[in-house]
Amino acid sequence: MSRLAKKPVLIPKATEVKVADGVVSVKGPKGTLSKPVHSFVSVEVTPEGVMVGAKNNSKLSKALTGTYVAHLRNMTAGVTTPFKRSLVLEGVGYKVELAGKELVLSVGFSHKVRIPLPEGVTATVAKNVMDFESIDKEAVGQFAAVVRAIKPPEPYLGKGIRYSDEVIRRKQGKKAV
Repeated sequence: MSRLAKKPVLIPKATEVKVADGVVSVKGPKGTLSKPVHSFVSVEVTPEGVMVGAKNNSKLSKALTGTYVAHLRNMTAGVTTPFKRSLVLEGVGYKVELAGKELVLSVGFSHKVRIPLPEGVTATVAKNVMDFESIDKEAVGQFAAVVRAIKPPEPYLGKGIRYSDEVIRRKQGKKAV
């Protein structure tokens, strides 16, 4: 069993956790998140916090306990302070703009790439920096990965879309003799 699942997940103040019909719901000042619980995992709300345990002795059940503890920690943290992810656009002529609920990228293709913002994710654009914010850690991380996959950074010139904390290892290129 996971070491994370041996301790209860602490519930911050002004946050409420409910378990009903195989669904865990976390309600806080920033919003509400819910997640279905696998049938091999048991989730109980106690005065100390939320306890996650394995229903049987299978390998999958033991593996899922740590996963659900991590999900619960992310959910309780997200409803109090939203998660943020930043992307940086580098390259001559590369631009990004926010048009309503759509992100419009000009990244060297013959056309502009339009990406609709998912539900619950907000975006801000300043020059060539895109900031995404959401109470759902999975949603903001997945959307940032989708945007980065459009034009990943290349190692020779460093052009492309990268995470703000990502370091691109540069290659030297051809040598003139």
